[in-house]
Amino acid sequence: MTSKIELIVFDMDGVLVDIPSSWAWIHEHFGVDNEDSLEAYMEGEIDDLEFIRRDIKLWKSIDGGIGREDIRDILHEVPLMNGFEECIPILSERYKTSIISGGLKLLAEDIDKNYFDWIMANDIKETEGVLTGEGDLEVEIKNKGKAFDRLLSRVEFEEKETVAIGNSHIDAPMLKKAEMGIAFNPDDKEIKKAADIIIEEKDLRLLLEWL
Repeated sequence: MTSKIELIVFDMDGVLVDIPSSWAWIHEHFGVDNEDSLEAYMEGEIDDLEFIRRDIKLWKSIDGGIGREDIRDILHEVPLMNGFEECIPILSERYKTSIISGGLKLLAEDIDKNYFDWIMANDIKETEGVLTGEGDLEVEIKNKGKAFDRLLSRVEFEEKETVAIGNSHIDAPMLKKAEMGIAFNPDDKEIKKAADIIIEEKDLRLLLEWL
């Protein structure tokens, strides 16, 4: 690195928590799957907000009165990634930290514990304690580089002052933009190609060797 690092940007699902998807965690809880809408999204037939709508519709088909706090309670059981408690408090003292995730903001808020200065993730709306079926889109799954740029403009850091950490191809744009890109628990070849450092083992404490 040629610049002083000021900000670390983390993906959440598969990095900070030991599950592949916070949305899928809720699907599994209700015994539903979103394979049809996932395929439609990947084929470009629907956008992010419609993808969210269809996911919420699946949940409401099982429990029509479900609200945000119900979802928060389900997500509270999500396991933290190994080494979270030993690593993240240390890094949050050394650097500014952020989460940029296409996952559920309710989970990001649950694991925050004042460790993260900024959270960008996707939310779900409710009225009078019941989900409306609509979402609040902050991070486009296929365009996390855009969210990364928006965060930097908001907090007035430059790319050369950042580290980005992710585990899949959708995180690759962030890793390419950052001064240092770390593929943690990598899922595919694309994230490895985008990374300067690859950590195969699911142990966040290994980040401390580099940061």
